[in-house]
Amino acid sequence: MNNNDILIKEKLPKHIAIIMDGNGRWAKKRVINKIVGYEKGMGSVKEVVKSCRALGIKVLTLYAFSLENWYRPQVEINALMSLLKKYLMSEIDELMRNDIRIKVIGHIESLPNDVQEVLRAAIQRTKTNTSMTLNVALSYSGRDEILQAVIEVFRIQG
Repeated sequence: MNNNDILIKEKLPKHIAIIMDGNGRWAKKRVINKIVGYEKGMGSVKEVVKSCRALGIKVLTLYAFSLENWYRPQVEINALMSLLKKYLMSEIDELMRNDIRIKVIGHIESLPNDVQEVLRAAIQRTKTNTSMTLNVALSYSGRDEILQAVIEVFRIQG
């Protein structure tokens, strides 16, 4: 590593957050099924995680499925949940090899049971990894996060 590499690494953020949006529009523009767009997006996720780890980013947060996404057509929700489950199952060994811990932000209990099981297993298996944390926001809402924070502050002070 030379001095320029060190200077670049020092200027990189420690935490990057990405809102995963636009895969459906990408697919529509190409006149292909939305689900194909979501699958392509999963490939991008793999590359982003790999690149962040290589650059020494300590935390990557992916905003993947908001509370509002529950209003999508059921077939689309099922496909997204299936892709999430498939991704976790296929990438868990890679996460372990790269010392990446996975955490979930949001309401995991609202996800289908089979997805919850795979998520909890991935969280448990990677919990001692320390090189990078991959937060996945699922069934989340910014407003809900603020509300929960306020409730927690009053609980602690009260």
